[in-house]
Amino acid sequence: MPELTIRAAVAADLPAITAIYEEAVLHGTATFEIEPPNLAEMTRRYEALASAGFPYFVAVDGDQVLGYAYAGSYRPRIAYRFTVENSIYLAPAAQRRGIGSRLLATLIESCAAKGFRQMVAVIGDSANAGSIAVHRNAGFEMVGTNPNVGFKFGRWLDTVSMQKALGDGGETLP
Repeated sequence: MPELTIRAAVAADLPAITAIYEEAVLHGTATFEIEPPNLAEMTRRYEALASAGFPYFVAVDGDQVLGYAYAGSYRPRIAYRFTVENSIYLAPAAQRRGIGSRLLATLIESCAAKGFRQMVAVIGDSANAGSIAVHRNAGFEMVGTNPNVGFKFGRWLDTVSMQKALGDGGETLP
């Protein structure tokens, strides 16, 4: 039986990534998108991150993509250039198996190596205990909650902000 591997995502992974994200959009509250983006849009998003030098990883078992994680710009203004926001999505069958934690650890290591100093997680739905725990276990601290900022599935949803210093964080100049 193949062993779980975390590796850089490639274009051939995008159909599986698109399917995982579609499931999250249609059935979950981790993302506030309502309509799942198609493969062309997911490819555009992937290429934008890759061309900007941001890390994008997949967790694979053999040739099956079980989940993915990436970091992107936290905000577009130049002063935020040392801060990234992370995203992690798993196929339903891959949840609660430690895969999200492994993806996040790889992402943190990669972002620190690239010189980023802060990583922010904006977690959709304050009831998303799994994602909050994965981030807490990786050393993220709770920054705050924005109550009732999203509306999906007929109810209001919060976002939870968590943050982790990378490398020297804000202790030294970049």
